[in-house]
This record gives sequence, C-alpha cells and structure tokens, in this order.
Amino acid sequence: MNVTRLEIADAVEGAFSTSPANKADILAQATANHARTELLDTLGRLPERDYRTLRDLWPHLAGVPVGD
Repeated sequence: MNVTRLEIADAVEGAFSTSPANKADILAQATANHARTELLDTLGRLPERDYRTLRDLWPHLAGVPVGD
C-alpha cells in the first residue's frame, strides 16, 4: 500500500500545533501516532528545516499522491 498525503496529514498534523515544526518533530509525531514504516521512511526524505504548516511538506514530497 502506497503512502498518501492524507495518511501523512493524519499522522503528523499535531506537530504543527506549536508551529513551526522541524523534521525531528514531524517524525516524532508520526511515531507517536503509530505510523507505519513506509510513512516514516517517506518523511525521512524531508530536508532538515523548519516547516510552518503541513502544506510546507508537499513541495518536498511531490511524488506522494493525495489519496488512493
């Protein structure tokens, strides 16, 4: 099963409650939400930087589809 943007959003949206979030914050949130390994691997491709909103992730994950 492919990782989707909807799945990513569900797993990491809490990381932006006290924006910005960095890559480690995003991965920690996904891990806390029991994200599957494929999703964590996808997020691991993000560059090290701060992300102000969930939408800031998408340019770095351009190949990830929105949904199934």
